[in-house]
Amino acid sequence: CFGFPLSIFFIVVNEFCERFSYYGMKAVLILYFKYFLHWEDNFATAIYHTFVALCYLTPIIGAIIADSWLGKFKTILYLSIVYTIGQAVLSVGSINDLTDHNRDGSPDNAAVHIALSMIGLVLIALGTGGIKPCVSAFGGDQFEDDQEKQRSIFFSLFYLAINAGSLLSTIVTPNLRATECGIHTKQQCYPLAFGVPAILMAVSLVVFIIGSKMYKKIKPQGNVMLQVSKCVGFAIANRFRHRSKEFPKREHWLDWASDKYDKQLIAQTKMVLKVLFLYIPLPMFWALFDQQGSRWTLQATAMNGDFGILVQPDQMQIVNPVLIIIMVPVVDSFVYPLIKKCKINFTPLKKMTVGMFLASMAFVAAALVQVQIDKTSPVFPAAGQSQIRLINLGVAPATVQFQPQLQSVDVAPNEATGYMTFETSELKSLNIIYASLNETKNLELLEKQRYTLAFKSDIEPNLIQDNVTSKPEEGKNLVRFINNYPFPVNVTMDDMAFGVLDPLSVSNYSIFQKQHRPFLIKASMPLGNCTVLSKEFGFGSAYTISVDNCTDDKLNVTYFEDIAPNTVHMAWQIPQYFLLTCGEVVFSVTGLAFSYSQAPSNMKAVLTAGWLLTVAVGNIIVLIVAGASKLSKQWAEYVLFAALLLVVCVIFAIMASFYTYVDPNEIEAQFSQEKKEEDKKDQDGNEKEAEADSRM
Repeated sequence: CFGFPLSIFFIVVNEFCERFSYYGMKAVLILYFKYFLHWEDNFATAIYHTFVALCYLTPIIGAIIADSWLGKFKTILYLSIVYTIGQAVLSVGSINDLTDHNRDGSPDNAAVHIALSMIGLVLIALGTGGIKPCVSAFGGDQFEDDQEKQRSIFFSLFYLAINAGSLLSTIVTPNLRATECGIHTKQQCYPLAFGVPAILMAVSLVVFIIGSKMYKKIKPQGNVMLQVSKCVGFAIANRFRHRSKEFPKREHWLDWASDKYDKQLIAQTKMVLKVLFLYIPLPMFWALFDQQGSRWTLQATAMNGDFGILVQPDQMQIVNPVLIIIMVPVVDSFVYPLIKKCKINFTPLKKMTVGMFLASMAFVAAALVQVQIDKTSPVFPAAGQSQIRLINLGVAPATVQFQPQLQSVDVAPNEATGYMTFETSELKSLNIIYASLNETKNLELLEKQRYTLAFKSDIEPNLIQDNVTSKPEEGKNLVRFINNYPFPVNVTMDDMAFGVLDPLSVSNYSIFQKQHRPFLIKASMPLGNCTVLSKEFGFGSAYTISVDNCTDDKLNVTYFEDIAPNTVHMAWQIPQYFLLTCGEVVFSVTGLAFSYSQAPSNMKAVLTAGWLLTVAVGNIIVLIVAGASKLSKQWAEYVLFAALLLVVCVIFAIMASFYTYVDPNEIEAQFSQEKKEEDKKDQDGNEKEAEADSRM
């Protein structure tokens, strides 16, 4: 079809669906851990990066299975079945109603959901990692030797399918997650967010099977990674056996393998190990890079996502692939030529060093954003402390004295104080003093709790325990009402009923999502009904709304801000994404090109495996730091990672300065020439021997 083997269209569609499935699932994974399984941030981050590390360790297994045993087609087929089952199991594990027998909105047996989720993720890691090194190579196998142009176009289409799948899924699945679903109770729809990627993976598998009769299937020809490993292992063992001084030293420790392996394999292995040595510092870059899906997504949950349309925290990850599409041609077409015109020798290793530095600066930017977020975060009482705030719903000013002789606070009419912190054991009572009235309220407070004291001159003061110990999560808002009428009032807001409130009594908090429209507040009382449209709530706020009076059927209310909304906008994450993406462009793209340019033609798979291994190790670094870190502030952890990468960047720059670039083609040509000469000598020798035999 258009000069292409028809089979490659099935492979491209298969790759698009598989990448949609993987990135769609991965986009919402950290929030699933935090909000559905209720894991704290550090543990959720550690499990997330354990999963990503597995995804980059299993490609080595997949490559060995494909090259040494099953072949690429069967490896892709069998592991895609495992992959599809994993996605389905993860989706089922996220169904809240599976164990919610008492229908209270929370799973009754969290262990079932955790077990299903972990089984699903292990199967997904085995599937996605196992097929990773096979699919693109299998596509390349479909072309004849004279179809180099078509093969090049195929790889462009292949990587376009990867980016398209990643981009679309990162838009779609967070929106699916944000919708509400459920049989008994409505909550965020993780089964749908995981279910759609599972369906796409099933479609990917079906498409791949449909094209099976058209594929060119090359039989397994042995895995070069195993050959290299055996060569290195034999050299080490042989050197150990001949460690005494009576044996002469050899120029390179790998030369000890010459007793069993030919010179060309040893020379090629030397080139590969030389590059792999440079890979040692690289995991630190990936330790920072892959935190886009964990720490940075968690950071976005505490930010304002109002861009005119509501952007979900896990959708901010889309900035990276969008910037990649923009930055790669810009850097290749403008930045590198400009540097070349300035006569700067910008070698591949120097580019990679710059990439590390930019990634380090991205985390400095993330730390600065986190500092601003922390400034707006509420401070809750610690152990041994309680917090109390005052709301004066009367028409006269009042002074409140905290006893015994702790402090005195003036409160204006229809105003509220902020939360004041006291040692729970010290605060016993308070006096409310009006112009002609002095009232005492005894207090029995619980530690680590917030309280609100509402008062007015003609009614007994009401002390309310807020029952809020943290800022509302997922950008939700908490709203409650207090009745400032002298008679009972029935309050509703949209479809949410707050019940009949007695004078100065307070309802429980109810949860409302951020939306671009006001809510209708309605107060029903003996004299009739009054309504008013609410203010527009932000993200992560809490309000106490006082129902004051009614004028011409319009309800008059006063808003008291219990917890301020998220004020730092998600757009402030764009600079850190920009720096990290620029770092990726000059580090990752250049690193792969450098590796391929320095590797013998038959050893590229070894370097690909080594490159993927650096990603896995980088994620292991994150889970170690997340598990062992004693830093109480998130910005400090960002600075720690930035500093670690900066140190590694300097080490890498020093290592790179000692590296000598080689041309593998020249070395291979030299060995080829030597082999020809040896063959010619053997042939000449055989001819002379035959001539001598004929004379006899």
